[in-house]
Amino acid sequence: MYTPRLRHLVVLAYSAWLCVSCSLPDTISTHLLATSTPASDPETCLPTTTEQETALVTRIVDGDTIEVSLDGQTHIVRYIGIDTPEAYEDLYAQAAVMNYALVFNQQVILIKDVSETDRYGRLLRYVLVNDTFVNYEMVKQGYARAYTYPPDVACAEMFASAEQQARQAQMGLWAPTTWTFQEQNCDPSYPTVCIPVPPPDLDCRQIPHRNFLVLPPDPHRFDGDKDGVGCEK
Repeated sequence: MYTPRLRHLVVLAYSAWLCVSCSLPDTISTHLLATSTPASDPETCLPTTTEQETALVTRIVDGDTIEVSLDGQTHIVRYIGIDTPEAYEDLYAQAAVMNYALVFNQQVILIKDVSETDRYGRLLRYVLVNDTFVNYEMVKQGYARAYTYPPDVACAEMFASAEQQARQAQMGLWAPTTWTFQEQNCDPSYPTVCIPVPPPDLDCRQIPHRNFLVLPPDPHRFDGDKDGVGCEK
Protein backbone atom coordinates (compact mmCIF):
# COMPACT_ATOMS: atom_id res chain seq x y z
CA MET A 1 0.00 0.00 0.00
CA TYR A 2 1.26 3.48 -0.83
CA THR A 3 2.21 5.65 2.16
CA PRO A 4 3.89 9.05 2.66
CA ARG A 5 6.97 7.14 3.87
CA LEU A 6 7.05 5.19 0.60
CA ARG A 7 6.91 8.46 -1.34
CA HIS A 8 9.91 9.73 0.59
CA LEU A 9 11.82 6.48 0.05
CA VAL A 10 11.04 6.48 -3.67
CA VAL A 11 12.42 9.96 -4.17
CA LEU A 12 15.39 9.42 -1.86
CA ALA A 13 16.35 6.11 -3.46
CA TYR A 14 15.94 7.49 -6.95
CA SER A 15 18.01 10.56 -6.28
CA ALA A 16 20.76 8.48 -4.68
CA TRP A 17 20.72 6.08 -7.63
CA LEU A 18 21.09 8.96 -10.07
CA CYS A 19 24.11 10.31 -8.23
CA VAL A 20 25.85 6.92 -7.96
CA SER A 21 25.01 5.54 -11.39
CA CYS A 22 25.54 8.51 -13.64
CA SER A 23 27.43 11.18 -11.67
CA LEU A 24 24.61 13.64 -12.16
CA PRO A 25 25.49 17.13 -10.91
CA ASP A 26 24.67 17.70 -7.26
CA THR A 27 22.35 20.56 -8.18
CA ILE A 28 19.81 18.28 -9.85
CA SER A 29 19.69 15.63 -7.13
CA THR A 30 19.55 18.27 -4.44
CA HIS A 31 16.69 20.11 -6.10
CA LEU A 32 14.73 16.90 -6.57
CA LEU A 33 14.68 16.50 -2.81
CA ALA A 34 14.31 20.19 -2.01
CA THR A 35 11.49 21.26 0.24
CA SER A 36 8.57 22.52 -1.82
CA THR A 37 8.09 26.24 -1.78
CA PRO A 38 4.90 27.32 0.02
CA ALA A 39 2.36 28.67 -2.44
CA SER A 40 1.30 31.73 -0.41
CA ASP A 41 2.79 34.20 -2.91
CA PRO A 42 2.29 32.28 -6.19
CA GLU A 43 -1.33 31.60 -5.26
CA THR A 44 -2.18 35.27 -5.70
CA CYS A 45 -2.50 34.71 -9.45
CA LEU A 46 -5.15 32.01 -9.11
CA PRO A 47 -8.71 32.76 -10.25
CA THR A 48 -11.09 33.28 -7.34
CA THR A 49 -14.40 33.19 -9.20
CA THR A 50 -14.06 29.90 -11.06
CA GLU A 51 -14.84 26.33 -10.05
CA GLN A 52 -12.72 24.61 -7.39
CA GLU A 53 -12.93 20.88 -6.72
CA THR A 54 -11.18 18.34 -4.49
CA ALA A 55 -9.91 15.12 -6.07
CA LEU A 56 -7.69 12.16 -5.24
CA VAL A 57 -4.65 11.60 -7.47
CA THR A 58 -4.66 7.95 -8.54
CA ARG A 59 -1.98 7.87 -11.24
CA ILE A 60 0.89 9.94 -12.62
CA VAL A 61 0.82 10.11 -16.40
CA ASP A 62 3.93 12.26 -16.75
CA GLY A 63 5.37 15.49 -15.37
CA ASP A 64 2.38 17.69 -16.19
CA THR A 65 -0.52 15.25 -16.35
CA ILE A 66 -2.29 13.18 -13.70
CA GLU A 67 -5.28 10.90 -13.32
CA VAL A 68 -7.72 11.72 -10.53
CA SER A 69 -10.83 10.34 -8.94
CA LEU A 70 -13.44 13.11 -8.83
CA ASP A 71 -17.01 12.60 -7.69
CA GLY A 72 -16.73 8.88 -8.30
CA GLN A 73 -15.40 9.29 -11.84
CA THR A 74 -11.91 9.06 -13.32
CA HIS A 75 -10.53 12.11 -15.13
CA ILE A 76 -7.22 13.02 -16.73
CA VAL A 77 -5.98 16.44 -15.62
CA ARG A 78 -3.47 18.51 -17.57
CA TYR A 79 -1.67 21.21 -15.57
CA ILE A 80 -2.37 24.70 -16.91
CA GLY A 81 0.48 26.94 -17.98
CA ILE A 82 3.41 24.52 -17.92
CA ASP A 83 5.04 21.93 -20.15
CA THR A 84 7.36 19.12 -19.03
CA PRO A 85 9.62 16.97 -21.23
CA GLU A 86 8.13 14.25 -23.42
CA ALA A 87 9.24 10.61 -23.20
CA TYR A 88 11.95 11.11 -25.83
CA GLU A 89 13.40 14.22 -24.16
CA ASP A 90 15.95 14.72 -21.38
CA LEU A 91 14.55 14.89 -17.83
CA TYR A 92 11.24 13.26 -18.77
CA ALA A 93 11.59 10.69 -16.00
CA GLN A 94 12.90 13.16 -13.44
CA ALA A 95 9.94 15.48 -14.05
CA ALA A 96 7.52 12.59 -13.64
CA VAL A 97 9.18 11.54 -10.37
CA MET A 98 8.96 15.11 -9.06
CA ASN A 99 5.25 15.15 -9.90
CA TYR A 100 4.84 11.73 -8.25
CA ALA A 101 6.53 12.94 -5.07
CA LEU A 102 4.30 15.99 -4.90
CA VAL A 103 0.83 14.60 -5.57
CA PHE A 104 0.51 10.82 -5.92
CA ASN A 105 -2.24 9.41 -3.67
CA GLN A 106 -2.87 12.92 -2.32
CA GLN A 107 -6.05 14.95 -2.04
CA VAL A 108 -5.58 17.96 -4.30
CA ILE A 109 -7.57 21.09 -5.10
CA LEU A 110 -8.31 21.63 -8.79
CA ILE A 111 -8.90 25.21 -9.92
CA LYS A 112 -10.28 26.13 -13.32
CA ASP A 113 -9.16 29.15 -15.36
CA VAL A 114 -11.28 29.74 -18.48
CA SER A 115 -11.27 26.47 -20.42
CA GLU A 116 -12.87 23.31 -19.08
CA THR A 117 -10.85 20.85 -21.20
CA ASP A 118 -8.22 20.76 -23.92
CA ARG A 119 -8.74 19.24 -27.37
CA TYR A 120 -7.93 15.80 -25.97
CA GLY A 121 -10.69 15.99 -23.39
CA ARG A 122 -8.35 16.45 -20.42
CA LEU A 123 -9.43 18.78 -17.62
CA LEU A 124 -7.31 21.92 -17.58
CA ARG A 125 -6.56 22.91 -14.00
CA TYR A 126 -4.24 24.61 -11.56
CA VAL A 127 -3.41 22.11 -8.81
CA LEU A 128 -2.78 22.70 -5.11
CA VAL A 129 -1.63 20.07 -2.62
CA ASN A 130 -1.35 21.07 1.02
CA ASP A 131 0.55 24.39 0.87
CA THR A 132 2.14 23.84 -2.54
CA PHE A 133 1.01 25.24 -5.90
CA VAL A 134 2.07 22.28 -8.03
CA ASN A 135 2.14 23.95 -11.47
CA TYR A 136 4.37 26.70 -10.13
CA GLU A 137 6.60 24.32 -8.18
CA MET A 138 7.34 22.20 -11.25
CA VAL A 139 8.56 25.29 -13.11
CA LYS A 140 10.44 26.76 -10.16
CA GLN A 141 12.35 23.51 -9.56
CA GLY A 142 13.36 23.40 -13.23
CA TYR A 143 11.29 20.38 -14.29
CA ALA A 144 8.86 22.32 -16.50
CA ARG A 145 8.81 25.27 -18.86
CA ALA A 146 6.29 28.07 -18.66
CA TYR A 147 3.79 27.44 -21.44
CA THR A 148 1.23 30.13 -22.29
CA TYR A 149 -1.86 28.99 -24.15
CA PRO A 150 -4.72 31.52 -24.18
CA PRO A 151 -7.29 31.97 -22.80
CA ASP A 152 -5.92 30.23 -19.67
CA VAL A 153 -3.32 32.83 -18.72
CA ALA A 154 -4.12 33.93 -15.15
CA CYS A 155 -0.73 32.72 -13.87
CA ALA A 156 1.33 33.17 -17.05
CA GLU A 157 3.48 35.96 -15.63
CA MET A 158 4.06 34.04 -12.39
CA PHE A 159 5.21 30.96 -14.31
CA ALA A 160 7.46 33.02 -16.59
CA SER A 161 9.11 34.53 -13.52
CA ALA A 162 9.58 31.07 -11.99
CA GLU A 163 11.20 29.81 -15.19
CA GLN A 164 13.58 32.74 -15.21
CA GLN A 165 14.62 31.93 -11.63
CA ALA A 166 15.21 28.29 -12.56
CA ARG A 167 17.28 29.32 -15.59
CA GLN A 168 19.43 31.66 -13.53
CA ALA A 169 19.97 28.96 -10.90
CA GLN A 170 20.67 26.36 -13.63
CA MET A 171 18.15 23.95 -12.17
CA GLY A 172 16.75 20.85 -13.86
CA LEU A 173 16.18 21.55 -17.55
CA TRP A 174 18.55 24.48 -17.38
CA ALA A 175 21.48 22.63 -15.75
CA PRO A 176 24.77 22.67 -17.72
CA THR A 177 24.83 18.87 -17.88
CA THR A 178 21.86 16.62 -18.51
CA TRP A 179 21.59 12.86 -18.41
CA THR A 180 19.20 10.48 -20.13
CA PHE A 181 18.04 7.01 -19.20
CA GLN A 182 18.97 5.85 -22.68
CA GLU A 183 22.65 6.51 -21.93
CA GLN A 184 22.50 3.80 -19.27
CA ASN A 185 20.10 1.59 -21.31
CA CYS A 186 17.44 2.21 -18.64
CA ASP A 187 13.88 2.43 -19.91
CA PRO A 188 12.30 5.80 -18.95
CA SER A 189 8.96 4.11 -18.26
CA TYR A 190 10.49 2.93 -14.96
CA PRO A 191 12.21 6.05 -13.60
CA THR A 192 12.87 4.93 -10.00
CA VAL A 193 14.71 1.75 -11.00
CA CYS A 194 16.97 0.80 -13.89
CA ILE A 195 15.31 -1.80 -16.11
CA PRO A 196 16.76 -2.35 -19.61
CA VAL A 197 14.81 -1.33 -22.66
CA PRO A 198 13.40 -4.27 -24.63
CA PRO A 199 14.37 -6.58 -26.17
CA PRO A 200 14.32 -8.87 -24.38
CA ASP A 201 10.80 -8.62 -23.02
CA LEU A 202 10.89 -9.09 -19.25
CA ASP A 203 8.30 -10.02 -16.64
CA CYS A 204 8.19 -9.50 -12.88
CA ARG A 205 9.78 -12.88 -12.18
CA GLN A 206 12.91 -11.80 -14.05
CA ILE A 207 13.62 -8.58 -12.14
CA PRO A 208 14.34 -7.89 -8.44
CA HIS A 209 12.21 -4.74 -8.16
CA ARG A 210 8.73 -4.49 -6.64
CA ASN A 211 6.20 -1.67 -6.22
CA PHE A 212 7.98 0.82 -8.47
CA LEU A 213 6.68 3.78 -10.46
CA VAL A 214 5.50 2.95 -13.99
CA LEU A 215 4.92 5.54 -16.72
CA PRO A 216 3.46 5.02 -20.20
CA PRO A 217 4.07 3.21 -22.49
CA ASP A 218 5.26 0.43 -20.09
CA PRO A 219 6.88 -1.73 -22.81
CA HIS A 220 7.45 -4.65 -20.42
CA ARG A 221 3.80 -4.51 -19.22
CA PHE A 222 4.76 -4.58 -15.53
CA ASP A 223 1.68 -2.53 -14.58
CA GLY A 224 -1.10 -4.95 -15.39
CA ASP A 225 -3.84 -3.08 -13.49
CA LYS A 226 -2.80 0.35 -14.86
CA ASP A 227 -2.48 1.99 -11.45
CA GLY A 228 1.03 3.34 -12.07
CA VAL A 229 2.80 0.80 -9.83
CA GLY A 230 4.71 -2.14 -11.24
CA CYS A 231 5.12 -5.71 -10.01
CA GLU A 232 2.95 -5.28 -6.94
CA LYS A 233 2.61 -9.01 -6.18
